[in-house]
Amino acid sequence: MNRARTLGLVVPPPAPPTRAPRPRSGNIFGRIVLVLLLIVVVAAGAWGLGALNRRNAAPLGPPPFPVPLQDVTPGEAAPGNASAPGTAQDTNPLAEWATRVAAKTDIPARALHAYAAADLTMQREAPACRISWATLAGIGRIESHHGNINGAKLQDNGLPTRPIIGIPLDGGPGVKAIHDTDGGRLDGDTTWDRAVGPMQFIPGTWNHWAKRAAGDGQPADPQNMDDAALTAANYLCGAGARDLGTGQGWWAAVMTYNNSVEYGQNVFSGADAYARASTAQ
Repeated sequence: MNRARTLGLVVPPPAPPTRAPRPRSGNIFGRIVLVLLLIVVVAAGAWGLGALNRRNAAPLGPPPFPVPLQDVTPGEAAPGNASAPGTAQDTNPLAEWATRVAAKTDIPARALHAYAAADLTMQREAPACRISWATLAGIGRIESHHGNINGAKLQDNGLPTRPIIGIPLDGGPGVKAIHDTDGGRLDGDTTWDRAVGPMQFIPGTWNHWAKRAAGDGQPADPQNMDDAALTAANYLCGAGARDLGTGQGWWAAVMTYNNSVEYGQNVFSGADAYARASTAQ
């Protein structure tokens, strides 16, 4: 019989033998190695993902052509003088001039060709107007970024890859109400008019001022940059009644395109910047 139990006492079990403490240096070293391995894996993954993104990302192009906004008082001045389209020593004067100026600006050479051709046509047909290709480019910049807007891209034939058609002029906020004037022939809308083409003409205005650049007897096409630029020049010149070489004449013309001082200042700023760039050496 166990005497300790008989007396109601509890005898604790014998203590385990004392062991010497384990050295912890091995654990610490292992943890350090594990952390370093994790860092290497994470860094490698990040580098690989970055390399993949760099490979798939589109290369960065040159910065856009700077056009500082000029706070010009309407009627105060006309944009600066632009370079004359083409020179006698060029094999193909207009094309080679457009290529040179395109390299100095963000204007596609094909759009420059249209603006300059319209300038030259008006020099022959309405020399007193003195409209410049730079003014047409200033308008084209605002209206459609020279035929490259909303996914469209100007093609070699002068047409955008997709028709450029504006919002319905339905009298909404900041929009004048203009009911359909062409049965939807140009803009596809039989209820309201919409501005069409790279120079954004309202169908009724287009039908009154349209000029065909090719001289082939075909009707002018507002989506064609050549026709649109020449029609814009014809409209701005007012059939030769305006002189855009003066501040008063230039502003009177541009304000008929869009009766807004802010719009006129934006066109002036672009035209002046393009003109200066074209003459820079």
